[in-house]
Amino acid sequence: MDIRFVTRGVELKDDLKGYMENKMSKLERFFSRIIDGQVVMSFGRGLYTVEITSNANGVIMRGQSSAPDMRKAFDQGLKNLERQIKRHKSYLKDRAQLKTHDVSFELPSTETDTDLPIPPEEEIVKVKRFPLRPMSAKEATMQMDLLGHEFFLFKNAENGSVNVVYKRKDGGYGLLEPSE
Repeated sequence: MDIRFVTRGVELKDDLKGYMENKMSKLERFFSRIIDGQVVMSFGRGLYTVEITSNANGVIMRGQSSAPDMRKAFDQGLKNLERQIKRHKSYLKDRAQLKTHDVSFELPSTETDTDLPIPPEEEIVKVKRFPLRPMSAKEATMQMDLLGHEFFLFKNAENGSVNVVYKRKDGGYGLLEPSE
């Protein structure tokens, strides 16, 4: 497994780097398809923040933690990542056993007669680019949960269109499909 280290305002000593590489290499015993990983370390407000990202055959998983000690922050972030890897592995195992990929998302109809206030224009402060991989809506919700995001953009494997899944405030998920 290829591991990249990114530091922001933190000096990474060789012994700590070796410790992190050793711990990250043990992730492969949980899931053998991990291609690479990235460890981002930063320091702010008296806490070290460690964000660990791994690419498991196209599925991006992330664990993050903050602590006054860099080693403790890394260990907790790695524990969060391990939990996600185990959950993803059990999901793949269940999916293989059930052989069902059917997901239905129902969006409630909304009235368009109400005038919504127009918010003031805000400046775009970050642009993020990523590849769109074909997947089912169920796989997209799983990827969204693994990343800890509120929404996820993906290419629908069934019809080839770009869709968005999102977490609803009342629980469950929603699916946005473009219409012409």
